[in-house]
Amino acid sequence: MLLKPTLDDARRIAVDLGRILAVVAGAGLIPLAWAIALGEWKPAADLILMIGVAGALAGIAEMWRPKTNTQPVWGHGLIVVSLVWLVVPAVGAIPLALSGHYGDLIDAYFDAMSGLTTTGLATIQDLDHLAASTNVWRHSLQFLGGQGIVLAALVFFSASGALSLYEAEGRDQRIFPSVGSTARFIWLVSVVHGILGISALTIDGVVAQGFEWSRALFHGFTIFMAAFDTGGFSPQSTSVGYYHSASFEAVVAVLMLAGALSFGLHHAIWQRRAGLLRNIEVRTFATTVTVTLFVTLTGLAVGGLYTETSPLLRRGFFQLISAHTGTGFATVSSPELARWGGLAFAGMTVAMALGGMSSSTAGGVKALRIGLTVKSVLMTVREALTPSRTVISRTYFQYGRHRLEPDLAGSVMTVSLLYVALYLLGAAVGLAYGYGLAESLFESVSAAAAVGLSVGVVSPDMPVVLQLIMIFQMWIGRLEFIAVFALLGFSLSVVKGR
Repeated sequence: MLLKPTLDDARRIAVDLGRILAVVAGAGLIPLAWAIALGEWKPAADLILMIGVAGALAGIAEMWRPKTNTQPVWGHGLIVVSLVWLVVPAVGAIPLALSGHYGDLIDAYFDAMSGLTTTGLATIQDLDHLAASTNVWRHSLQFLGGQGIVLAALVFFSASGALSLYEAEGRDQRIFPSVGSTARFIWLVSVVHGILGISALTIDGVVAQGFEWSRALFHGFTIFMAAFDTGGFSPQSTSVGYYHSASFEAVVAVLMLAGALSFGLHHAIWQRRAGLLRNIEVRTFATTVTVTLFVTLTGLAVGGLYTETSPLLRRGFFQLISAHTGTGFATVSSPELARWGGLAFAGMTVAMALGGMSSSTAGGVKALRIGLTVKSVLMTVREALTPSRTVISRTYFQYGRHRLEPDLAGSVMTVSLLYVALYLLGAAVGLAYGYGLAESLFESVSAAAAVGLSVGVVSPDMPVVLQLIMIFQMWIGRLEFIAVFALLGFSLSVVKGR
C-alpha cells in the first residue's frame, strides 16, 4: 500500500530545494560582476532577474519550513536531488532565453540542462557573439553541476538528510566520515585545480596565442570550468579547435583526465597512498582508455582521413580523451567527426558509453561498474568450469579488499543495463526521425552519458520530440536512475496514496 506524503514531507523537501536555489543565486553573482565590469548592461539585467527569482524561491521555501524537527527519511534526499536537476535548469535558463541567442524556451532549457548535467550539447545560435557574462553563466552552470550544487549546499548550510542528499547526487564514496568534510574536500580539490588550470590556460593564451591578459583570462576561466567538470561548453563555436595550440590542448587534456578521476582517488594521491594501481577502478579505466584509443587510432589510420602521423595522433588522442572523460570538447568540426566512420566511430562511441570513474564529474556507466561487472562474469564462468569443491575468490580491491556480494554484482549489472537501454531509446527516436543508425546511436550516447560531442544531429533546428528525449536522457543519466525512480514513486504516492 502506498502512503500519501504529509505536508511536513513536502515542506522538508522544499527547504532543501530552496537552499540549493540560494546557492544558484549566489553563483549568479560571478557572471553579474563580469557583466558590470564589461558594461554589459542588458545581460546584467537578465542575470539580476535570474538571481531575484532564485532568491525569492529560496526565501519562500525557507518560510515554509516544517514545524517539526523530525529527521527526513532516506527518500527525501533522492526526491530533492531529482527535482534540483529539473528546477535549476528552468531558473538558470532565464538569462539564456533573454539573450536573443535561442529560438525558443525549449532551446534555452535544453542548454541549461546540458550545462548543469555537464553534457555540453548546445542549441545556441551565433555563440561567437554571445555576451561574455552570459557565456560565463553557461560555464558556471557546468561548474555547479560537475561539483554538485548539493555539495555546495552541504558546505554553506547544515542541510537536513546530508547523507541521503550526497548519495542521491550519484556520489557513492565518502572520503571522510562526515559528509560535510567530504564536500569541503571536493571543493578544495576543485579550487586547487582551478588556480593551476586557469593560470596555465591564461599564460598559454598570452604567450602562445597573443591574447591580451583580459581575453586570455576569460578563455582560461571558461575552458577550465568546462574541462575539469567534464562539461564541454566552449566560448567559441569551434570549441578547442579555435585555439590551434598543442600546448593548450595538452593542458585541457590533463584537466579532463583530472575531472574524470574519482575524488577519492584525488585524496589518495594527495596522501601518497601506495597500491593505487591495484584498485579495480583504476585498472579498468586505464584499460578501457588504452583499448578505445587503440581502436580509434587504428580506424583513423585505416580510413585514411589523415595522411600524416602527427595530426592523426593529435586529433585522435584529444577526441578520444574528450569522449572517454565525458567532456565533449572537439578539435575537429561535427562534419569532419561524422566522416571518421568505421572503427574510429565505434571506438569513440564505446568510450563515451563507458565514461569516467565513480564519484567524479564524468558521466557514463563508470569504470567501477564495468570492472565489477566483468569480474562478476569471470567468477561465474570459473565457478561453472571448475570442480564443485574448488573455492573461488569473490573479492576485489578498491582502497582495500572487499567481497563482491551477489547483491552488489546484481545492482551494478542492473544500472549498466539501464544505461544500455537509455542509449538505445535515444537511438530509436533518432532512427524514427530519419537519421542513420550510427549517428543516432552516437548522439544518444553523447546525451545520456553526459558527453556533448555531436556529429550534427543536435542543432537549433532539431525535432522538438528528439530534443525533449535528450533532455530526459541528460537528466536521468546524470542522476543514475535511482533518484528519478524515487521521484516517480513519490509522485505516484501523492496521487494514489492513502
